[in-house]
Amino acid sequence: MFAIFEEGSHQHQVQVGDTLTVDYRESASEGDNLTFDRVLLANDGEKSSIGQPTIDGASIETEVVEHTKGKKLEVVKFRRRKNSRRHTGHRQKYTSVRVTGITVPGMEFTAPPAEPAKTAPAADEPADEGDE
Repeated sequence: MFAIFEEGSHQHQVQVGDTLTVDYRESASEGDNLTFDRVLLANDGEKSSIGQPTIDGASIETEVVEHTKGKKLEVVKFRRRKNSRRHTGHRQKYTSVRVTGITVPGMEFTAPPAEPAKTAPAADEPADEGDE
């Protein structure tokens, strides 16, 4: 029920419905579809398929959710007694994608079962207060 694919220099393990962050794709706008075809391993719950190095004909279909920015990195260089200071910053851009489908020849992938929603306790039941 999962697949591992390579994107850039990163490997991601995904299932249908997962959301993950990949390197920035300037050409893709929100709502566009992206396909990753470097699938390294796939498992459908019963059997596995391992690529050497990739699985022929396998692909991961995704939908672009949004473009985001990473954490601000600040670089400060300081040389004592020389009145030399340099301050630069960098903020990496990323693209968030949602996995919509996994296609592997000879395997069938389905979405994982949805977790049941937690319900609030009824009015006549006492709420759990923790330590008593």
